[in-house]
This record gives sequence, structure tokens and C-alpha cells, in this order.
Amino acid sequence: LTSKQGWRMVNAAENAGIVTQVGFMFRFGEAIEHLKRMIDSGDAGSVGLMSARYFCNSLHAPWWRKHLLSGGQLVEQVIHMVDLMRFLMGDAITVYSRQENMFHQDVADYTVEDVSATIFGFPNGGLGVIYATNGAIPNRWINDYRVVSRNLTVEFTDANHATFHHTAEPGRQPEVIASDRDMYVSEMQDFLNAIRMGQKTRIPLREGAKSLDLALAATHSAQIGNEVRLSETR
Repeated sequence: LTSKQGWRMVNAAENAGIVTQVGFMFRFGEAIEHLKRMIDSGDAGSVGLMSARYFCNSLHAPWWRKHLLSGGQLVEQVIHMVDLMRFLMGDAITVYSRQENMFHQDVADYTVEDVSATIFGFPNGGLGVIYATNGAIPNRWINDYRVVSRNLTVEFTDANHATFHHTAEPGRQPEVIASDRDMYVSEMQDFLNAIRMGQKTRIPLREGAKSLDLALAATHSAQIGNEVRLSETR
């Protein structure tokens, strides 16, 4: 899927009045929602840094291993981390990425990256770092993140579990969020409620297209070996 194709889908769906929902389920994590509320209210202060990792080790399907068909690990898989970063920090204005095939050079038709490191720049001067690999621990799918804002440092083990350190209040005890919420179910409930009520979902197709654009820009950066500057608004 190219950026132009994605935006044609957005325009077609919006012009037809179709309710859409993109499967970025991590936005529905209870710990993520808690931080988002604190960011939106101003309690967290400006966000200066976010790091996220995505570690796995699997050959996946034959189509997934071919860059022409999947777009690569960052575009097809790590895009969930890209979207989460957008959700918490806003739209990036620069991106620089390095992507290499380190571990699968002897696998036929494996043309996607299996290690990558990507740096995002945001209008307020904040930075985001996403690092990923398909050469880590077999049968484990690890995604975790750290967020540093003016008033908080938050350590996530996943979207439902995090420890909030209130750094602007040195005597305050860390706040722990631990939930067993099924994010897939929450996402589907939001979609069904939007259809029933005639409202927008929390992650309409337009949001998905923006995250795809950023992931594609990262891959373009890796291909040309330079930072890519994006428009602050579409």
C-alpha cells in the first residue's frame, strides 16, 4: 500500500460516510489511556522523549519476507509503535532511519530488514526513538516503551501496564497501572458503538493513513541514507 493509495481510501470512505476503524489496538491500553489523559490535560507537561522497541524472531509468511509485498518490518509490524508515538507526541516533522538485514541473508526471498533504528523529531523539539528486530527471542513478541515529559517518567511493560514516576513531585510514590483489559475487544466495541450512534471511531482511516505516511517516510529515509523532513500538517 502506497501513501497515495492510502489517502484515496481515506477520501473514498469519508465521501461515502463510511465508519472506519484502524487496528491500532495499543491506543486502547489502560496505561496508555491514562498517560494520554495526563498529556491532554497538561498534567504531564510537554513530552520530550519516547523510546519504543519491537522484538520478535519469526520467519512469518512468505509474502511478509518480501519487501515489495509487505513494505518491511517497520511498515507492516513496527507501525504499531509509530502510531503509538504519534498518539502521544503528535505528528513528527523529521525522521531518520537505518534498516539492515543482518540475520536472514541466507534465507531465500527474505528482502526486508531485520534490524532497524529510527529517530523522529517533533515540532516542540521532542525526540522519539524506535528500535526493532526480527532476530530476538523466538516465540516472544516484545513491545515496550518509555516516555519522559516535564513532570513524568513513565515505564511501560506493555500498553496495559506502566509505572508513573511523578518527577515534579519528588516525595510522591510511583503510580502503578496494571490492567488485563482486552484491547482488541475494546477496539471492536468502539467500532460497533460508532456504527450504532453514527459517530466517528477513535482511530478512523485518516489516522491510519497518517501513521502509514510516517512509516513509509522512515523506510524512504533508510533507502536514501538521509533524514526526511515532513510537512507539519497534511
